[in-house]
Amino acid sequence: MNSSLPPRVVVVDDSDLMRTLLRGILRDNEYQVVGEAKNGIGALELAERLRPDIICMDVIMPEMGGLEALQTIKAMHPEIIVVMLTDSPTVENVRESIQGGASGPIIKPFNPGKVLDTIGRAWQSARRPAAPPQAL
Repeated sequence: MNSSLPPRVVVVDDSDLMRTLLRGILRDNEYQVVGEAKNGIGALELAERLRPDIICMDVIMPEMGGLEALQTIKAMHPEIIVVMLTDSPTVENVRESIQGGASGPIIKPFNPGKVLDTIGRAWQSARRPAAPPQAL
């Protein structure tokens, strides 16, 4: 991750409208959208090929859902930040996302301020250097 360049983002959602809305929010706010996919299979391919800094991915999609793709992406590339998108933020979905390594949920319909806040916090958290070990 180069801190002087805008974060490189992949958007994954089976809805063309949701991808378009999210792409617009991100591009208007110093994020570089480098790829888009309609399902988890596409997300895995783009994660491998593009190595983005951040993936914004829907929980429920055809062929391969976001939670399944999340597990594979985090196993292969733990440095990639994954933020889950959902229109049904059940406790179970949120818990499974966080346990799978997601940095947090973004609730649909998108509120631009909340989208940018969630992604910005995840990006800042990932860039923060680890605290040095405490002396005994």
